[in-house]
Amino acid sequence: MTRPPFPDASGPVVLPGPAGALEAAIELPEPDIAAVPVVAVVCHPLPTEGGTMHNKVVTMTARALRELGATTVRFNFRGTGHSEGEFDEGKGELDDLRAVVAWVREQRPDHALWLAGFSFGAYISIAAAEELKPALLISIAPPVGRWDFAPVSLPSMPWLVIQGENDEIVDPQSVYDWLEKTKAEVELVRMSDTSHFFHRKLIDLRGAIKNGVRAYLPVANG
Repeated sequence: MTRPPFPDASGPVVLPGPAGALEAAIELPEPDIAAVPVVAVVCHPLPTEGGTMHNKVVTMTARALRELGATTVRFNFRGTGHSEGEFDEGKGELDDLRAVVAWVREQRPDHALWLAGFSFGAYISIAAAEELKPALLISIAPPVGRWDFAPVSLPSMPWLVIQGENDEIVDPQSVYDWLEKTKAEVELVRMSDTSHFFHRKLIDLRGAIKNGVRAYLPVANG
Protein backbone atom coordinates (compact mmCIF):
# COMPACT_ATOMS: atom_id res chain seq x y z
CA MET A 1 0.00 0.00 0.00
CA THR A 2 1.43 3.36 -1.04
CA ARG A 3 1.31 6.40 1.18
CA PRO A 4 -1.38 8.83 0.06
CA PRO A 5 -0.66 12.55 -0.34
CA PHE A 6 -1.67 14.87 2.46
CA PRO A 7 -5.21 16.04 1.59
CA ASP A 8 -6.00 19.66 0.79
CA ALA A 9 -9.38 19.38 2.54
CA SER A 10 -10.68 17.78 5.71
CA GLY A 11 -11.76 14.18 5.39
CA PRO A 12 -10.90 10.52 5.88
CA VAL A 13 -7.69 8.94 4.69
CA VAL A 14 -6.30 5.40 4.81
CA LEU A 15 -2.64 5.11 5.75
CA PRO A 16 -0.31 2.12 5.47
CA GLY A 17 0.54 0.75 8.89
CA PRO A 18 2.82 -2.01 10.14
CA ALA A 19 -0.16 -4.35 10.71
CA GLY A 20 -2.21 -3.21 7.70
CA ALA A 21 -4.31 -0.20 6.81
CA LEU A 22 -4.86 2.52 9.42
CA GLU A 23 -8.07 4.54 9.40
CA ALA A 24 -7.43 8.24 9.92
CA ALA A 25 -9.18 11.60 9.75
CA ILE A 26 -7.42 14.76 8.63
CA GLU A 27 -8.99 18.04 9.73
CA LEU A 28 -7.85 21.49 8.65
CA PRO A 29 -8.71 24.70 10.52
CA GLU A 30 -11.83 26.51 9.40
CA PRO A 31 -11.37 29.07 6.60
CA ASP A 32 -11.88 32.00 8.99
CA ILE A 33 -8.98 30.85 11.21
CA ALA A 34 -5.42 31.70 10.21
CA ALA A 35 -3.59 28.42 9.64
CA VAL A 36 -0.30 27.85 11.47
CA PRO A 37 2.41 25.39 10.30
CA VAL A 38 1.54 22.73 12.88
CA VAL A 39 0.22 19.20 12.41
CA ALA A 40 -1.03 17.66 15.66
CA VAL A 41 -1.46 13.89 15.87
CA VAL A 42 -4.01 12.92 18.53
CA CYS A 43 -4.05 9.39 20.03
CA HIS A 44 -7.20 7.77 21.41
CA PRO A 45 -7.91 5.83 24.64
CA LEU A 46 -7.79 2.07 25.20
CA PRO A 47 -9.39 0.14 22.32
CA THR A 48 -10.32 -2.83 24.52
CA GLU A 49 -12.47 -0.48 26.62
CA GLY A 50 -14.19 1.18 23.68
CA GLY A 51 -11.64 3.86 22.85
CA THR A 52 -11.57 5.14 19.27
CA MET A 53 -10.54 8.26 17.39
CA HIS A 54 -14.16 9.41 17.73
CA ASN A 55 -13.94 9.63 21.53
CA LYS A 56 -15.30 12.99 22.73
CA VAL A 57 -12.11 13.98 24.56
CA VAL A 58 -10.07 13.16 21.45
CA THR A 59 -12.35 15.14 19.14
CA MET A 60 -12.48 18.09 21.55
CA THR A 61 -8.69 18.09 21.80
CA ALA A 62 -8.44 18.18 18.03
CA ARG A 63 -11.07 20.91 17.85
CA ALA A 64 -9.22 23.08 20.37
CA LEU A 65 -6.01 22.81 18.36
CA ARG A 66 -7.75 23.58 15.06
CA GLU A 67 -9.28 26.67 16.63
CA LEU A 68 -5.70 27.88 17.10
CA GLY A 69 -4.89 27.20 13.45
CA ALA A 70 -3.33 23.73 13.61
CA THR A 71 -4.14 20.85 11.29
CA THR A 72 -5.07 17.67 13.18
CA VAL A 73 -4.69 13.97 12.46
CA ARG A 74 -6.80 11.49 14.41
CA PHE A 75 -6.35 7.78 13.70
CA ASN A 76 -7.53 4.42 14.95
CA PHE A 77 -4.94 2.08 16.39
CA ARG A 78 -4.72 -1.41 14.91
CA GLY A 79 -7.86 -3.51 15.34
CA THR A 80 -10.02 -0.44 16.05
CA GLY A 81 -12.72 0.78 13.69
CA HIS A 82 -11.55 0.08 10.14
CA SER A 83 -7.87 -0.19 11.06
CA GLU A 84 -6.48 -3.64 10.35
CA GLY A 85 -4.59 -5.85 12.78
CA GLU A 86 -5.19 -6.76 16.42
CA PHE A 87 -4.61 -5.00 19.73
CA ASP A 88 -0.99 -5.47 20.77
CA GLU A 89 -0.78 -4.31 24.40
CA GLY A 90 0.91 -1.03 23.48
CA LYS A 91 3.88 -2.37 21.49
CA GLY A 92 2.17 -2.48 18.11
CA GLU A 93 0.30 0.72 18.87
CA LEU A 94 3.65 2.49 19.26
CA ASP A 95 4.51 1.24 15.77
CA ASP A 96 1.18 2.58 14.48
CA LEU A 97 1.99 6.03 15.85
CA ARG A 98 5.48 5.88 14.33
CA ALA A 99 3.93 5.12 10.93
CA VAL A 100 1.46 8.01 11.14
CA VAL A 101 4.18 10.44 12.24
CA ALA A 102 6.49 9.28 9.45
CA TRP A 103 3.74 10.03 6.92
CA VAL A 104 3.04 13.45 8.41
CA ARG A 105 6.71 14.40 8.37
CA GLU A 106 7.15 13.13 4.82
CA GLN A 107 4.14 15.10 3.60
CA ARG A 108 4.53 18.22 5.74
CA PRO A 109 8.28 18.60 6.39
CA ASP A 110 7.92 22.35 6.91
CA HIS A 111 5.35 21.94 9.72
CA ALA A 112 5.98 21.42 13.42
CA LEU A 113 4.76 18.11 14.79
CA TRP A 114 2.72 18.11 17.99
CA LEU A 115 1.67 14.92 19.76
CA ALA A 116 -1.42 14.65 21.94
CA GLY A 117 -3.06 11.72 23.65
CA PHE A 118 -5.86 10.87 26.04
CA SER A 119 -5.54 8.06 28.62
CA PHE A 120 -3.99 5.06 26.79
CA GLY A 121 -3.26 7.46 23.93
CA ALA A 122 -1.35 9.64 26.39
CA TYR A 123 0.72 6.63 27.43
CA ILE A 124 1.56 5.80 23.82
CA SER A 125 2.47 9.37 22.89
CA ILE A 126 4.58 9.85 26.05
CA ALA A 127 6.39 6.55 25.41
CA ALA A 128 7.17 7.66 21.84
CA ALA A 129 8.03 11.28 22.60
CA GLU A 130 11.80 11.05 23.08
CA GLU A 131 12.13 9.04 19.87
CA LEU A 132 9.76 11.11 17.74
CA LYS A 133 10.73 14.45 19.29
CA PRO A 134 7.57 16.48 18.75
CA ALA A 135 7.78 20.23 19.23
CA LEU A 136 5.06 19.91 21.91
CA LEU A 137 3.52 17.06 23.89
CA ILE A 138 -0.03 17.18 25.30
CA SER A 139 -1.07 14.45 27.76
CA ILE A 140 -4.64 14.21 29.04
CA ALA A 141 -5.24 11.87 32.00
CA PRO A 142 -2.04 9.82 31.50
CA PRO A 143 -2.81 6.35 32.90
CA VAL A 144 -0.12 6.18 35.58
CA GLY A 145 -0.66 3.00 37.59
CA ARG A 146 -2.51 1.27 34.78
CA TRP A 147 0.43 1.10 32.37
CA ASP A 148 4.12 0.76 33.14
CA PHE A 149 5.74 4.17 32.85
CA ALA A 150 8.98 3.04 34.54
CA PRO A 151 10.91 2.33 31.30
CA VAL A 152 9.55 5.41 29.53
CA SER A 153 12.19 8.04 28.72
CA LEU A 154 11.29 11.41 30.15
CA PRO A 155 10.03 13.84 27.49
CA SER A 156 12.47 16.71 26.99
CA MET A 157 10.17 18.94 24.93
CA PRO A 158 7.51 21.37 26.20
CA TRP A 159 4.87 19.24 27.89
CA LEU A 160 1.31 20.01 28.97
CA VAL A 161 -0.47 17.56 31.28
CA ILE A 162 -4.18 17.95 32.06
CA GLN A 163 -5.66 15.83 34.84
CA GLY A 164 -9.16 15.70 36.29
CA GLU A 165 -9.23 15.85 40.07
CA ASN A 166 -12.16 13.41 40.30
CA ASP A 167 -10.83 10.88 37.79
CA GLU A 168 -12.40 7.52 38.64
CA ILE A 169 -10.13 5.48 36.32
CA VAL A 170 -6.71 7.09 36.69
CA ASP A 171 -5.74 8.00 40.25
CA PRO A 172 -4.92 11.73 40.10
CA GLN A 173 -2.49 11.54 43.00
CA SER A 174 -0.54 8.82 41.19
CA VAL A 175 -0.16 11.18 38.25
CA TYR A 176 0.97 14.06 40.49
CA ASP A 177 3.40 11.84 42.41
CA TRP A 178 4.87 10.47 39.18
CA LEU A 179 5.41 13.93 37.75
CA GLU A 180 6.97 15.08 41.02
CA LYS A 181 9.28 12.07 41.07
CA THR A 182 10.39 12.56 37.48
CA LYS A 183 11.10 16.24 38.13
CA ALA A 184 9.92 16.88 34.61
CA GLU A 185 9.56 20.40 33.31
CA VAL A 186 5.86 20.12 32.74
CA GLU A 187 2.89 22.46 32.88
CA LEU A 188 0.31 20.63 34.98
CA VAL A 189 -3.33 21.68 34.85
CA ARG A 190 -5.53 20.18 37.59
CA MET A 191 -9.21 20.39 36.69
CA SER A 192 -11.48 20.33 39.74
CA ASP A 193 -14.73 18.32 39.82
CA THR A 194 -13.67 16.57 36.63
CA SER A 195 -14.01 12.86 35.84
CA HIS A 196 -11.88 10.73 33.55
CA PHE A 197 -14.02 11.37 30.48
CA PHE A 198 -14.49 15.08 31.29
CA HIS A 199 -18.30 14.78 31.50
CA ARG A 200 -19.80 18.29 31.43
CA LYS A 201 -16.24 19.65 31.36
CA LEU A 202 -15.35 19.37 27.68
CA ILE A 203 -15.60 23.12 27.11
CA ASP A 204 -13.31 23.67 30.10
CA LEU A 205 -10.91 21.13 28.61
CA ARG A 206 -10.93 23.02 25.33
CA GLY A 207 -10.00 26.20 27.19
CA ALA A 208 -7.24 24.49 29.17
CA ILE A 209 -5.67 23.11 26.00
CA LYS A 210 -5.82 26.43 24.16
CA ASN A 211 -4.40 28.35 27.11
CA GLY A 212 -1.67 25.76 27.64
CA VAL A 213 -0.37 25.59 24.07
CA ARG A 214 -0.86 29.14 22.83
CA ALA A 215 2.69 30.19 23.74
CA TYR A 216 4.13 27.49 21.48
CA LEU A 217 2.25 28.45 18.33
CA PRO A 218 4.43 29.39 15.36
CA VAL A 219 3.55 32.31 13.14
CA ALA A 220 0.44 31.82 11.02
CA ASN A 221 0.85 31.01 7.33
CA GLY A 222 0.27 33.81 4.88
